[in-house]
Amino acid sequence: MKFDSKIPAGPLSEKWTKHKFNLKLVNPANKRKYEIIVVGTGLAGASAAASLGELGYNVKAFCYQDSPRRAHSIAAQGGINAAKNYQNDGDSIFRLFYDTVKGGDYRAREANVHRLAEVSVNIIDQCVAQGVPFARDYGGLLDNRSFGGAQVSRTFYARGQTGQQLLLGAYSAMSRQVAAGKVKLYPRTEMLDLVMVDGKAQGIITRDLVTGKIEKHSAHAVILATGGYGNVFFLSTNAMGCNGSAAWRVHKKGALFANPCFTQIHPTCIPVHGTYQSKLTLMSESLRNDGRVWVPKQAEDKRHPNDIPESERDYYLERKYPSFGNLVPRDVASRNAKEVCDEGRGVGETKLAVYLDFADAIKRLGEDAISAKYGNLFEMYEKITGENPYKVPMKIYPAVHYTMGGLWVDYNLMTSVPGLYALGECNFSDHGANRLGASALMQGLADGYFVIPYTIGDYLSQQPYEKVSTDHPEFQKAEESVRNQINTLLNVNGTKTVDQFHKELGLIMWDYCGMSRTEEGLKKAKTLIQNLRKEYWENVKTIGTNEELNITLEKAYRVADFMELAELMVDDALLRAESCGGHFRAEYQTEEGEALRNDEEFAYVAAWEYKGKDMAEALHKEELTFENVKLTQRSYK
Repeated sequence: MKFDSKIPAGPLSEKWTKHKFNLKLVNPANKRKYEIIVVGTGLAGASAAASLGELGYNVKAFCYQDSPRRAHSIAAQGGINAAKNYQNDGDSIFRLFYDTVKGGDYRAREANVHRLAEVSVNIIDQCVAQGVPFARDYGGLLDNRSFGGAQVSRTFYARGQTGQQLLLGAYSAMSRQVAAGKVKLYPRTEMLDLVMVDGKAQGIITRDLVTGKIEKHSAHAVILATGGYGNVFFLSTNAMGCNGSAAWRVHKKGALFANPCFTQIHPTCIPVHGTYQSKLTLMSESLRNDGRVWVPKQAEDKRHPNDIPESERDYYLERKYPSFGNLVPRDVASRNAKEVCDEGRGVGETKLAVYLDFADAIKRLGEDAISAKYGNLFEMYEKITGENPYKVPMKIYPAVHYTMGGLWVDYNLMTSVPGLYALGECNFSDHGANRLGASALMQGLADGYFVIPYTIGDYLSQQPYEKVSTDHPEFQKAEESVRNQINTLLNVNGTKTVDQFHKELGLIMWDYCGMSRTEEGLKKAKTLIQNLRKEYWENVKTIGTNEELNITLEKAYRVADFMELAELMVDDALLRAESCGGHFRAEYQTEEGEALRNDEEFAYVAAWEYKGKDMAEALHKEELTFENVKLTQRSYK
């Protein structure tokens, strides 16, 4: 398969500006003749639908939630990055670009990351104009705080609810277009397949989650903004409904899947507390601005944290990384937390936790100041754990949070399938092997507000105005395929629940393809996953029927996709014989125990092509070139 990244020539700082000028345009009168499907209404999807509707296109927007306001983007707490340099502390577009490329351990495209840094400054203006209540300093100007992987303060925030407030802004903009008749919303509706005609994306097959009705929708182009696939691990910080099915289904129709093994482990999560837990809760990375991470110096120290004197505490991030301290990137903080717990110095009942302590900050700033910054996060923690973090240090441990891998896209955000685009976490393009905190919201809104409105016109300007009819044989074929899978799952009538299978899969992935990996462990995982998938189709229990609200059925087809995706993740991890970002292959580490990259052999994007059921996927490599940053061993010391 040939694929072109379409990265423009010329100096890095001029690529996007020149590219926009060279893109073909659709005049306003002709925009009304085109219909675009947007799947997903989180930050990327809602901002795209709003922007495209405002331009004059006809948009159909689909989400499986009751309302677009329930998209998982609301769960992002800490903030959104932008290179405004309001703090006058040395920030710039280039520094944001450099920090992001370095933070991703040099496994992202320079051109995409620089564009992200460029448009970041516009995002803040747009959101302020929408009324997003960003925090402000004493003088009334927008405030900023620090986040991991940067030595400047560039993170704009709305207390601990930044994602929710940004989503309300995007939702309001989209609602305006709904009222204007330019966007039609389809809530409680899930995409189950892509329809391709003459090699181009021409529509989707959906299932109404309330009635089970299978429907066909035609359009001139399809945009996926469906988030990541972190729930392949079962326990993650993602909402339980988050899944990778839309991306996986289009992958099976020809869209390349890039870097599937690149998943982010977030260091600041409430630890696992029981075998019946269904998800994990994130504590914002912003807490590391004022909280200090530590464990006892002695293993198996069972004293109350407040009874352990300073001399017997190990503030290990401050000790090992004096320049960045507690604000090292997520992968570094996560790996070090695992390391001290492996040494027997973990805390709490399970010993798989470390302390995040605010005693010094409260003493320095006062409890009221800490409450003003993090009050809702502290309240959430106390409700879940029963402990008051103003009086007792929080207990945190790393957990699966975000996926950097995703659908391969070119510079225009088009996948390898013509007419099919992927935005936000659904694509692979901006974060390399590790995402810096507060960059997810930045990418989602950049893609939706400022990239796709330009680039999609270049494709549509060359397409006929007439839509393909939903009576076309390809629509009938895709609908029949969806019905067959659903009927197969309903007719297995086995003895194990979907959740039992999902938990088993998640444990395999966490143990062998999580924070630490080995060749031996990954090979074992592949065999275990293959056996589990075979058992799944022979012994899964899916109750009820299709023609009703059936959450068990929803889970069943999503987990079926996770089973296949998990094997590709393991294959990708096996192939990458290096440690980079949060992907630590124990065989490849420096003398100091840090991740050891292999730039000569692995400075590329691994783009996988589906070849058919039970057939090995084909690997395509997009070589990464670095003309503006020097490939160095990352150091935060």
